[in-house]
Amino acid sequence: MSGPNINIKMTAKTKIHNQEDRRPQIRAFFEKAVINAGVGRASQQAQFADKILPQIISDIATITGQHPQNRPAKKSIAGFKIREGQTVGVRVTLRRDKMADFFERFMNIVLPRVKDFQGLKLSCVDHSGTLNIGLKEQYVFIEISGETSPFSFPLSISFVPKKKNREEAVAKYKELGVPLKKD
Repeated sequence: MSGPNINIKMTAKTKIHNQEDRRPQIRAFFEKAVINAGVGRASQQAQFADKILPQIISDIATITGQHPQNRPAKKSIAGFKIREGQTVGVRVTLRRDKMADFFERFMNIVLPRVKDFQGLKLSCVDHSGTLNIGLKEQYVFIEISGETSPFSFPLSISFVPKKKNREEAVAKYKELGVPLKKD
């Protein structure tokens, strides 16, 4: 009876060991991960500065483990009702261990939770090898619930590789387990 238990323990240990081995690969391949959330039309609402912006900042900080930067508008644009200096988004740049942790969580937990997810198109990888992914709402992250975050906002996530070659990047993404499908 002790034989199967030992094999099960060894199998579990091997799986955990293999997952730990991917982190150095991820750190060696990626330069950074950039998570951006645009505030869009929410900035026109009356309670934007008091309730909505702090909620967006809190959600991004919860998702990434790092406080985001406010991104102000560089110019006033009358057609969009944007004034110079007005907050138009928040951004976080993750590097090293935080980036590797975020990549693992994103690929193994977040993407499977996306409704009707069939894989990422190859067009998500640009000419320099950057993997760009857009999410319609932040609720696919397990850290965020609809009860604690009443305001929904879209996210843009970019994984930037150190080598700027699309073909090498696509091959490495497949090796790292990124679910890429053909266009």
